[in-house]
Order: sequence, then C-alpha cells, then structure tokens
Amino acid sequence: MPQNTHKIAIAGAAALGAAALAFSVVPANAQTTTTDAAPSARVAYSSEPVRGIKASVTDQLAGTSVKVEAIEAKKKAATAAVAKKNAASRAATTAATAKKKAAAAAAARKAAAARHAKDTASRSTHRDAVRQVAPKSYANNLDGWIRRALAIMDAKDIPGSYSGLHRNIMRESSGNPNAINGWDINAVNGVPSKGLLQVIQPTFNAYHVAGTSRNIYDPVANITAAANYAAHRYGSIDNVNSAY
Repeated sequence: MPQNTHKIAIAGAAALGAAALAFSVVPANAQTTTTDAAPSARVAYSSEPVRGIKASVTDQLAGTSVKVEAIEAKKKAATAAVAKKNAASRAATTAATAKKKAAAAAAARKAAAARHAKDTASRSTHRDAVRQVAPKSYANNLDGWIRRALAIMDAKDIPGSYSGLHRNIMRESSGNPNAINGWDINAVNGVPSKGLLQVIQPTFNAYHVAGTSRNIYDPVANITAAANYAAHRYGSIDNVNSAY
C-alpha cells in the first residue's frame, strides 16, 4: 500500500437506485479500520435520473408503437387497394363475359332467323318449282283433256283422280265437250248446264281456275272449274256419283 493516505470513495448507482458503498484506505503502517461513511459523507440519490430513464424508455416504446401502427395501417391500405383492384378486375371480367354472351346469343338468334328465312324461301321456291305445270303435250281427246286438267289441278291443290273425273264426265256428257242440257231445271231457269261436266255459267265463272280458258266449252277449263266446285262442296270430284 502507498504510504500516503488515500481516501477513495466509490459510489455505484443502479438504474433503479441501488445502495452506495464507500471504502476508506489508510497508510500501511497504520491500523486498518473500516467504518460506515459518516452521515455528512453519505451519497444522496435522486429519483430524477430514474424518472428520466423511464420516460426515455416509454418514449421509445411509444415511438415504436406509432411506427408499428403506421406500418400496419400501410399494410391494411395496401391490402384494401389490392382487394379493390381485384374486385374491379373481376367486375370488368364479369361485364365483358356477359357482353360476349349477349353478343353471341344475339348472333345466334340472327343466324337462326337467317337460316329460317332461307329455308322458308327454299321450300317456297321448291314448291313453286314442283307445282309448275311442266310444258307437256297432251292428246286432243278425252284422255288428253283429263290428264292436262289433272296436272293443273295438282298445281292448284284441287283434289281429284283420273277415274273420278272420267266417271262423272261419262255420266254427264258421254265425253262430248259441246254437250248442253236444254230440259232440266237449270235450262228452265235460263242457265243450262254445258260442257264435259255440265256446269252452269254462274258456277263456271265462280270456280274458274286461273290459267285456263274463259270459254265454258273448253274441255280443260270445264273440267278444272267443275272439279274446283266439287272440291269446295263435296271434298273432291271423286265423291260425286250423281247430279251435283
């Protein structure tokens, strides 16, 4: 130990105000004595530094909390923005899909209407082509007159058969296109029956078939007008088996 007397006071303060220790050192040739520090030498500890430490920690924690909250707020805002963007994208996709479907449906309806119109026109053209009377030569006799009349009747949707026409012609006029009845009630009334199927003039005029002669004695005109009248009244000339 040094010969000079040294007095060293060591004070240690903990963050929360720990107690202080004091050591006195005397010369080596003297008796060493350890005593408690005199009251006047006692170290006074203030609570202010502790409060300052606590305040600093609190401030740091508060700042950290604010930063955390700010980060969380940014994250929430970013998440909300992404969700909004995704929702807008889905809405746009849904709208586009709906628009495409509507356009496709409209196109399908338009195509169906066009096909229907085309098919209808095609069927109409086909019917007209089928119903046209083929340019064909017919014999100038009863057989030829009946066959030509049947071709016209078929084109005009007038029912009747060869046998039905032939049977009634033979009963009414015996096949004479110039036959005229001058004794029955029609003759008495001034409108005698004429031609192959013995048709009176008012009936001939009412049921005349377009495209045939206006002459009541014309064989084909007489047959088709009589067959047309019979179709309206009896359903067909084939259903006539007596005076009609």
